[in-house]
Amino acid sequence: MISDMNGEKNSQKALSLPSLTALRCFEVAARTEHFGRAADELHLTHGAISRAVRLLEEDLGVMLFERRQRRVFLTDAGERFYQAVREGLGSIRQTAQALRQQSRPQSLVLSCEPTLLMRWLIPRWPAFQALHPELDVHLMAGGGALSFGSGIDLAIRRNDFHWPAELYNQLLFEERTGPVCPPGKVAHFFESRGDVQALRPTAPRLHTKTRPGAWLEWQQHAGMSADEEVPGQTFEHFYFSLQAAVAGLGVAIGPYRQVCDDIEAGLLVAPLGFVPDGTGYHLLAPAPPEPGSPHDILVNWLHSLVGAA
Repeated sequence: MISDMNGEKNSQKALSLPSLTALRCFEVAARTEHFGRAADELHLTHGAISRAVRLLEEDLGVMLFERRQRRVFLTDAGERFYQAVREGLGSIRQTAQALRQQSRPQSLVLSCEPTLLMRWLIPRWPAFQALHPELDVHLMAGGGALSFGSGIDLAIRRNDFHWPAELYNQLLFEERTGPVCPPGKVAHFFESRGDVQALRPTAPRLHTKTRPGAWLEWQQHAGMSADEEVPGQTFEHFYFSLQAAVAGLGVAIGPYRQVCDDIEAGLLVAPLGFVPDGTGYHLLAPAPPEPGSPHDILVNWLHSLVGAA
């Protein structure tokens, strides 16, 4: 059989694999149906996602997306390719995670949102260490989107952002929030209206830049009409606003798990109780933990904490 040089090059190209970067860009864009959200998840620019997809389409010789205004939708060819890419990347991800676990069988990294880590998990951590001294778990503060390729084995995240559908995902607990203040400030910040307590209109609200809509969300879920914005201090981080509430500077919206220890210690009270806000904290991992593995032990212990309180 005789083949010219061009034929040999074309044959080699037909057998070559597309760029892994392009495949990742395509997978996220296909899953989110949005180049902008794909860019946010991968920490790239919108233009980088668009170029990667265009080069992939040129390489394959087919259109993978149909562009409509600001959204993108998979073509039939794109849907077929997406299923293959999703399965392939998922298999690579799970195998890589299993190999990482073998290389450090008794060590793992748990990433947790900072305020929850500081006010709920760390105070309970000595109990875990006493139960499992053989396990080396590194606690890391982190919120929002994350990359398990950076060494994180397990994460606790509030479901206020999109994460890849193929991740292992278990609800740890539902979020419940309510106004909190010190016991000695209840008469200053709250008033009786018949048989119920109500927040005084003039009570100073404590706000935070990381959850700026906390007050409005609580009013909506508590079935209350939204008040006009009341002046109050705004803090950079959520845990600062909770500490300010302990100091008596005003009333903060406190998530139950993050203030339950202060309530038990008598530092804070929640005169109006707590209501579900429609969100929750989830355990995330690249793959389900193997039964009896360090990951499984940690996951079960975290669930036991929630069940005991």
